[in-house]
Amino acid sequence: MITLHHCVSARSFRPLWLLEEIGVPYELVMHDFPPRVRDEAFLEINPLGTVPALFDDRVAMTESAAICQYLAGRHPQAGLEVTPDDPAYGDYLNFLHFGEATLTFPQTLVLRYGRFEPEERRSPQVVEDYSRWFLSRLRTLESRLEREAFVCAGRFTAADVSVGYALLLASYIGLDERFKPAVADYWQRLQEREAFQRAKAVEREAAMAQGVSPRPAMDMLG
Repeated sequence: MITLHHCVSARSFRPLWLLEEIGVPYELVMHDFPPRVRDEAFLEINPLGTVPALFDDRVAMTESAAICQYLAGRHPQAGLEVTPDDPAYGDYLNFLHFGEATLTFPQTLVLRYGRFEPEERRSPQVVEDYSRWFLSRLRTLESRLEREAFVCAGRFTAADVSVGYALLLASYIGLDERFKPAVADYWQRLQEREAFQRAKAVEREAAMAQGVSPRPAMDMLG
């Protein structure tokens, strides 16, 4: 049985969404954000104190994009991976990691210096600079999504989950209002997926059942 440790709306939403796309059984363990501060016992599970933390028998993983790649590869019947013999394999890997390394990273600085730091350490200039950084990186998506429905291989893959989470995060901090039309349309398509909607419902239901706040992680320290 797969076990996923998760905070509402955190990076661990990527593997949660992918698990719903794949349709395999899993156990969802909820934590208040940030777990390294609010749940000391969690450090025994993941010394980093971060989510996601995924366990699949003896496999233990903590990187959200890598977990997406792992799950898609382990469950090829779901059709969410792109294999090395496919001409789109390079695009697949590139966008899978683009979603985290290029699109999510600048948003973490927006959150830190806009919400998480004490009032006296917050910086509107940092928030605006890294908001613009994030939005400028969307140019890579815009040209492709003007021609294609998804980021690679002509179909929905784990790479769309990785990129999609970055757009979800942007929606929580108000940057979706500055999306260009092709990205906005793509983001709407992703939200309409049944597995995305199930993942949103599952995280809320699990949070309520486990006595965890259903508020998004980025609001917990704001």
